[in-house]
Amino acid sequence: MSQASSVIVRGENASEHPSIRSIHEAAFGRPHEVDLVDRLRAEGVMLVSLVAELDRRILGHILFSRMWIETTTGSVSAVALAPMAVLPEHQRTGVGGRLIRQGLDLLHQRAERIVIVLGHPDYYPRFGFSTGQASSLESPFPRDAFMAMELVPGAMTGVRGKVRYPSAFGLSP
Repeated sequence: MSQASSVIVRGENASEHPSIRSIHEAAFGRPHEVDLVDRLRAEGVMLVSLVAELDRRILGHILFSRMWIETTTGSVSAVALAPMAVLPEHQRTGVGGRLIRQGLDLLHQRAERIVIVLGHPDYYPRFGFSTGQASSLESPFPRDAFMAMELVPGAMTGVRGKVRYPSAFGLSP
């Protein structure tokens, strides 16, 4: 049995915030993502925050938050996947994939329609993200790493505009 199949993916508890901080620090080697998680919590835009647990030890975390696409006819709600981290010694074992899949399933159940990620172009397409889906969106990020996916078929049809992340991301409006 693979490690990922033994992992439990569930919602975070407030008591796990220090463990979540440690995971992001270890995975990214800098405080930026840790601080982003804290700012998103404080801003109140978190939609889904999941942890991966193995033998009662937290080894991964993913966060999905509210964002918007500003179109000529108004704001379209979307979801930002960021950040996601797995402890370095558990990377490439399927844990990140479990976090992503379970998070996307929860978002679909909650009737969310569009998810956007800035991530590795060789990793996220396996979950349904594509640069093609994001081609009608204006963002400050490199095109090859800026991807979107429809949780509902056709959700991106006719959606053109500029993405607006929560202020916690620190991007200028």
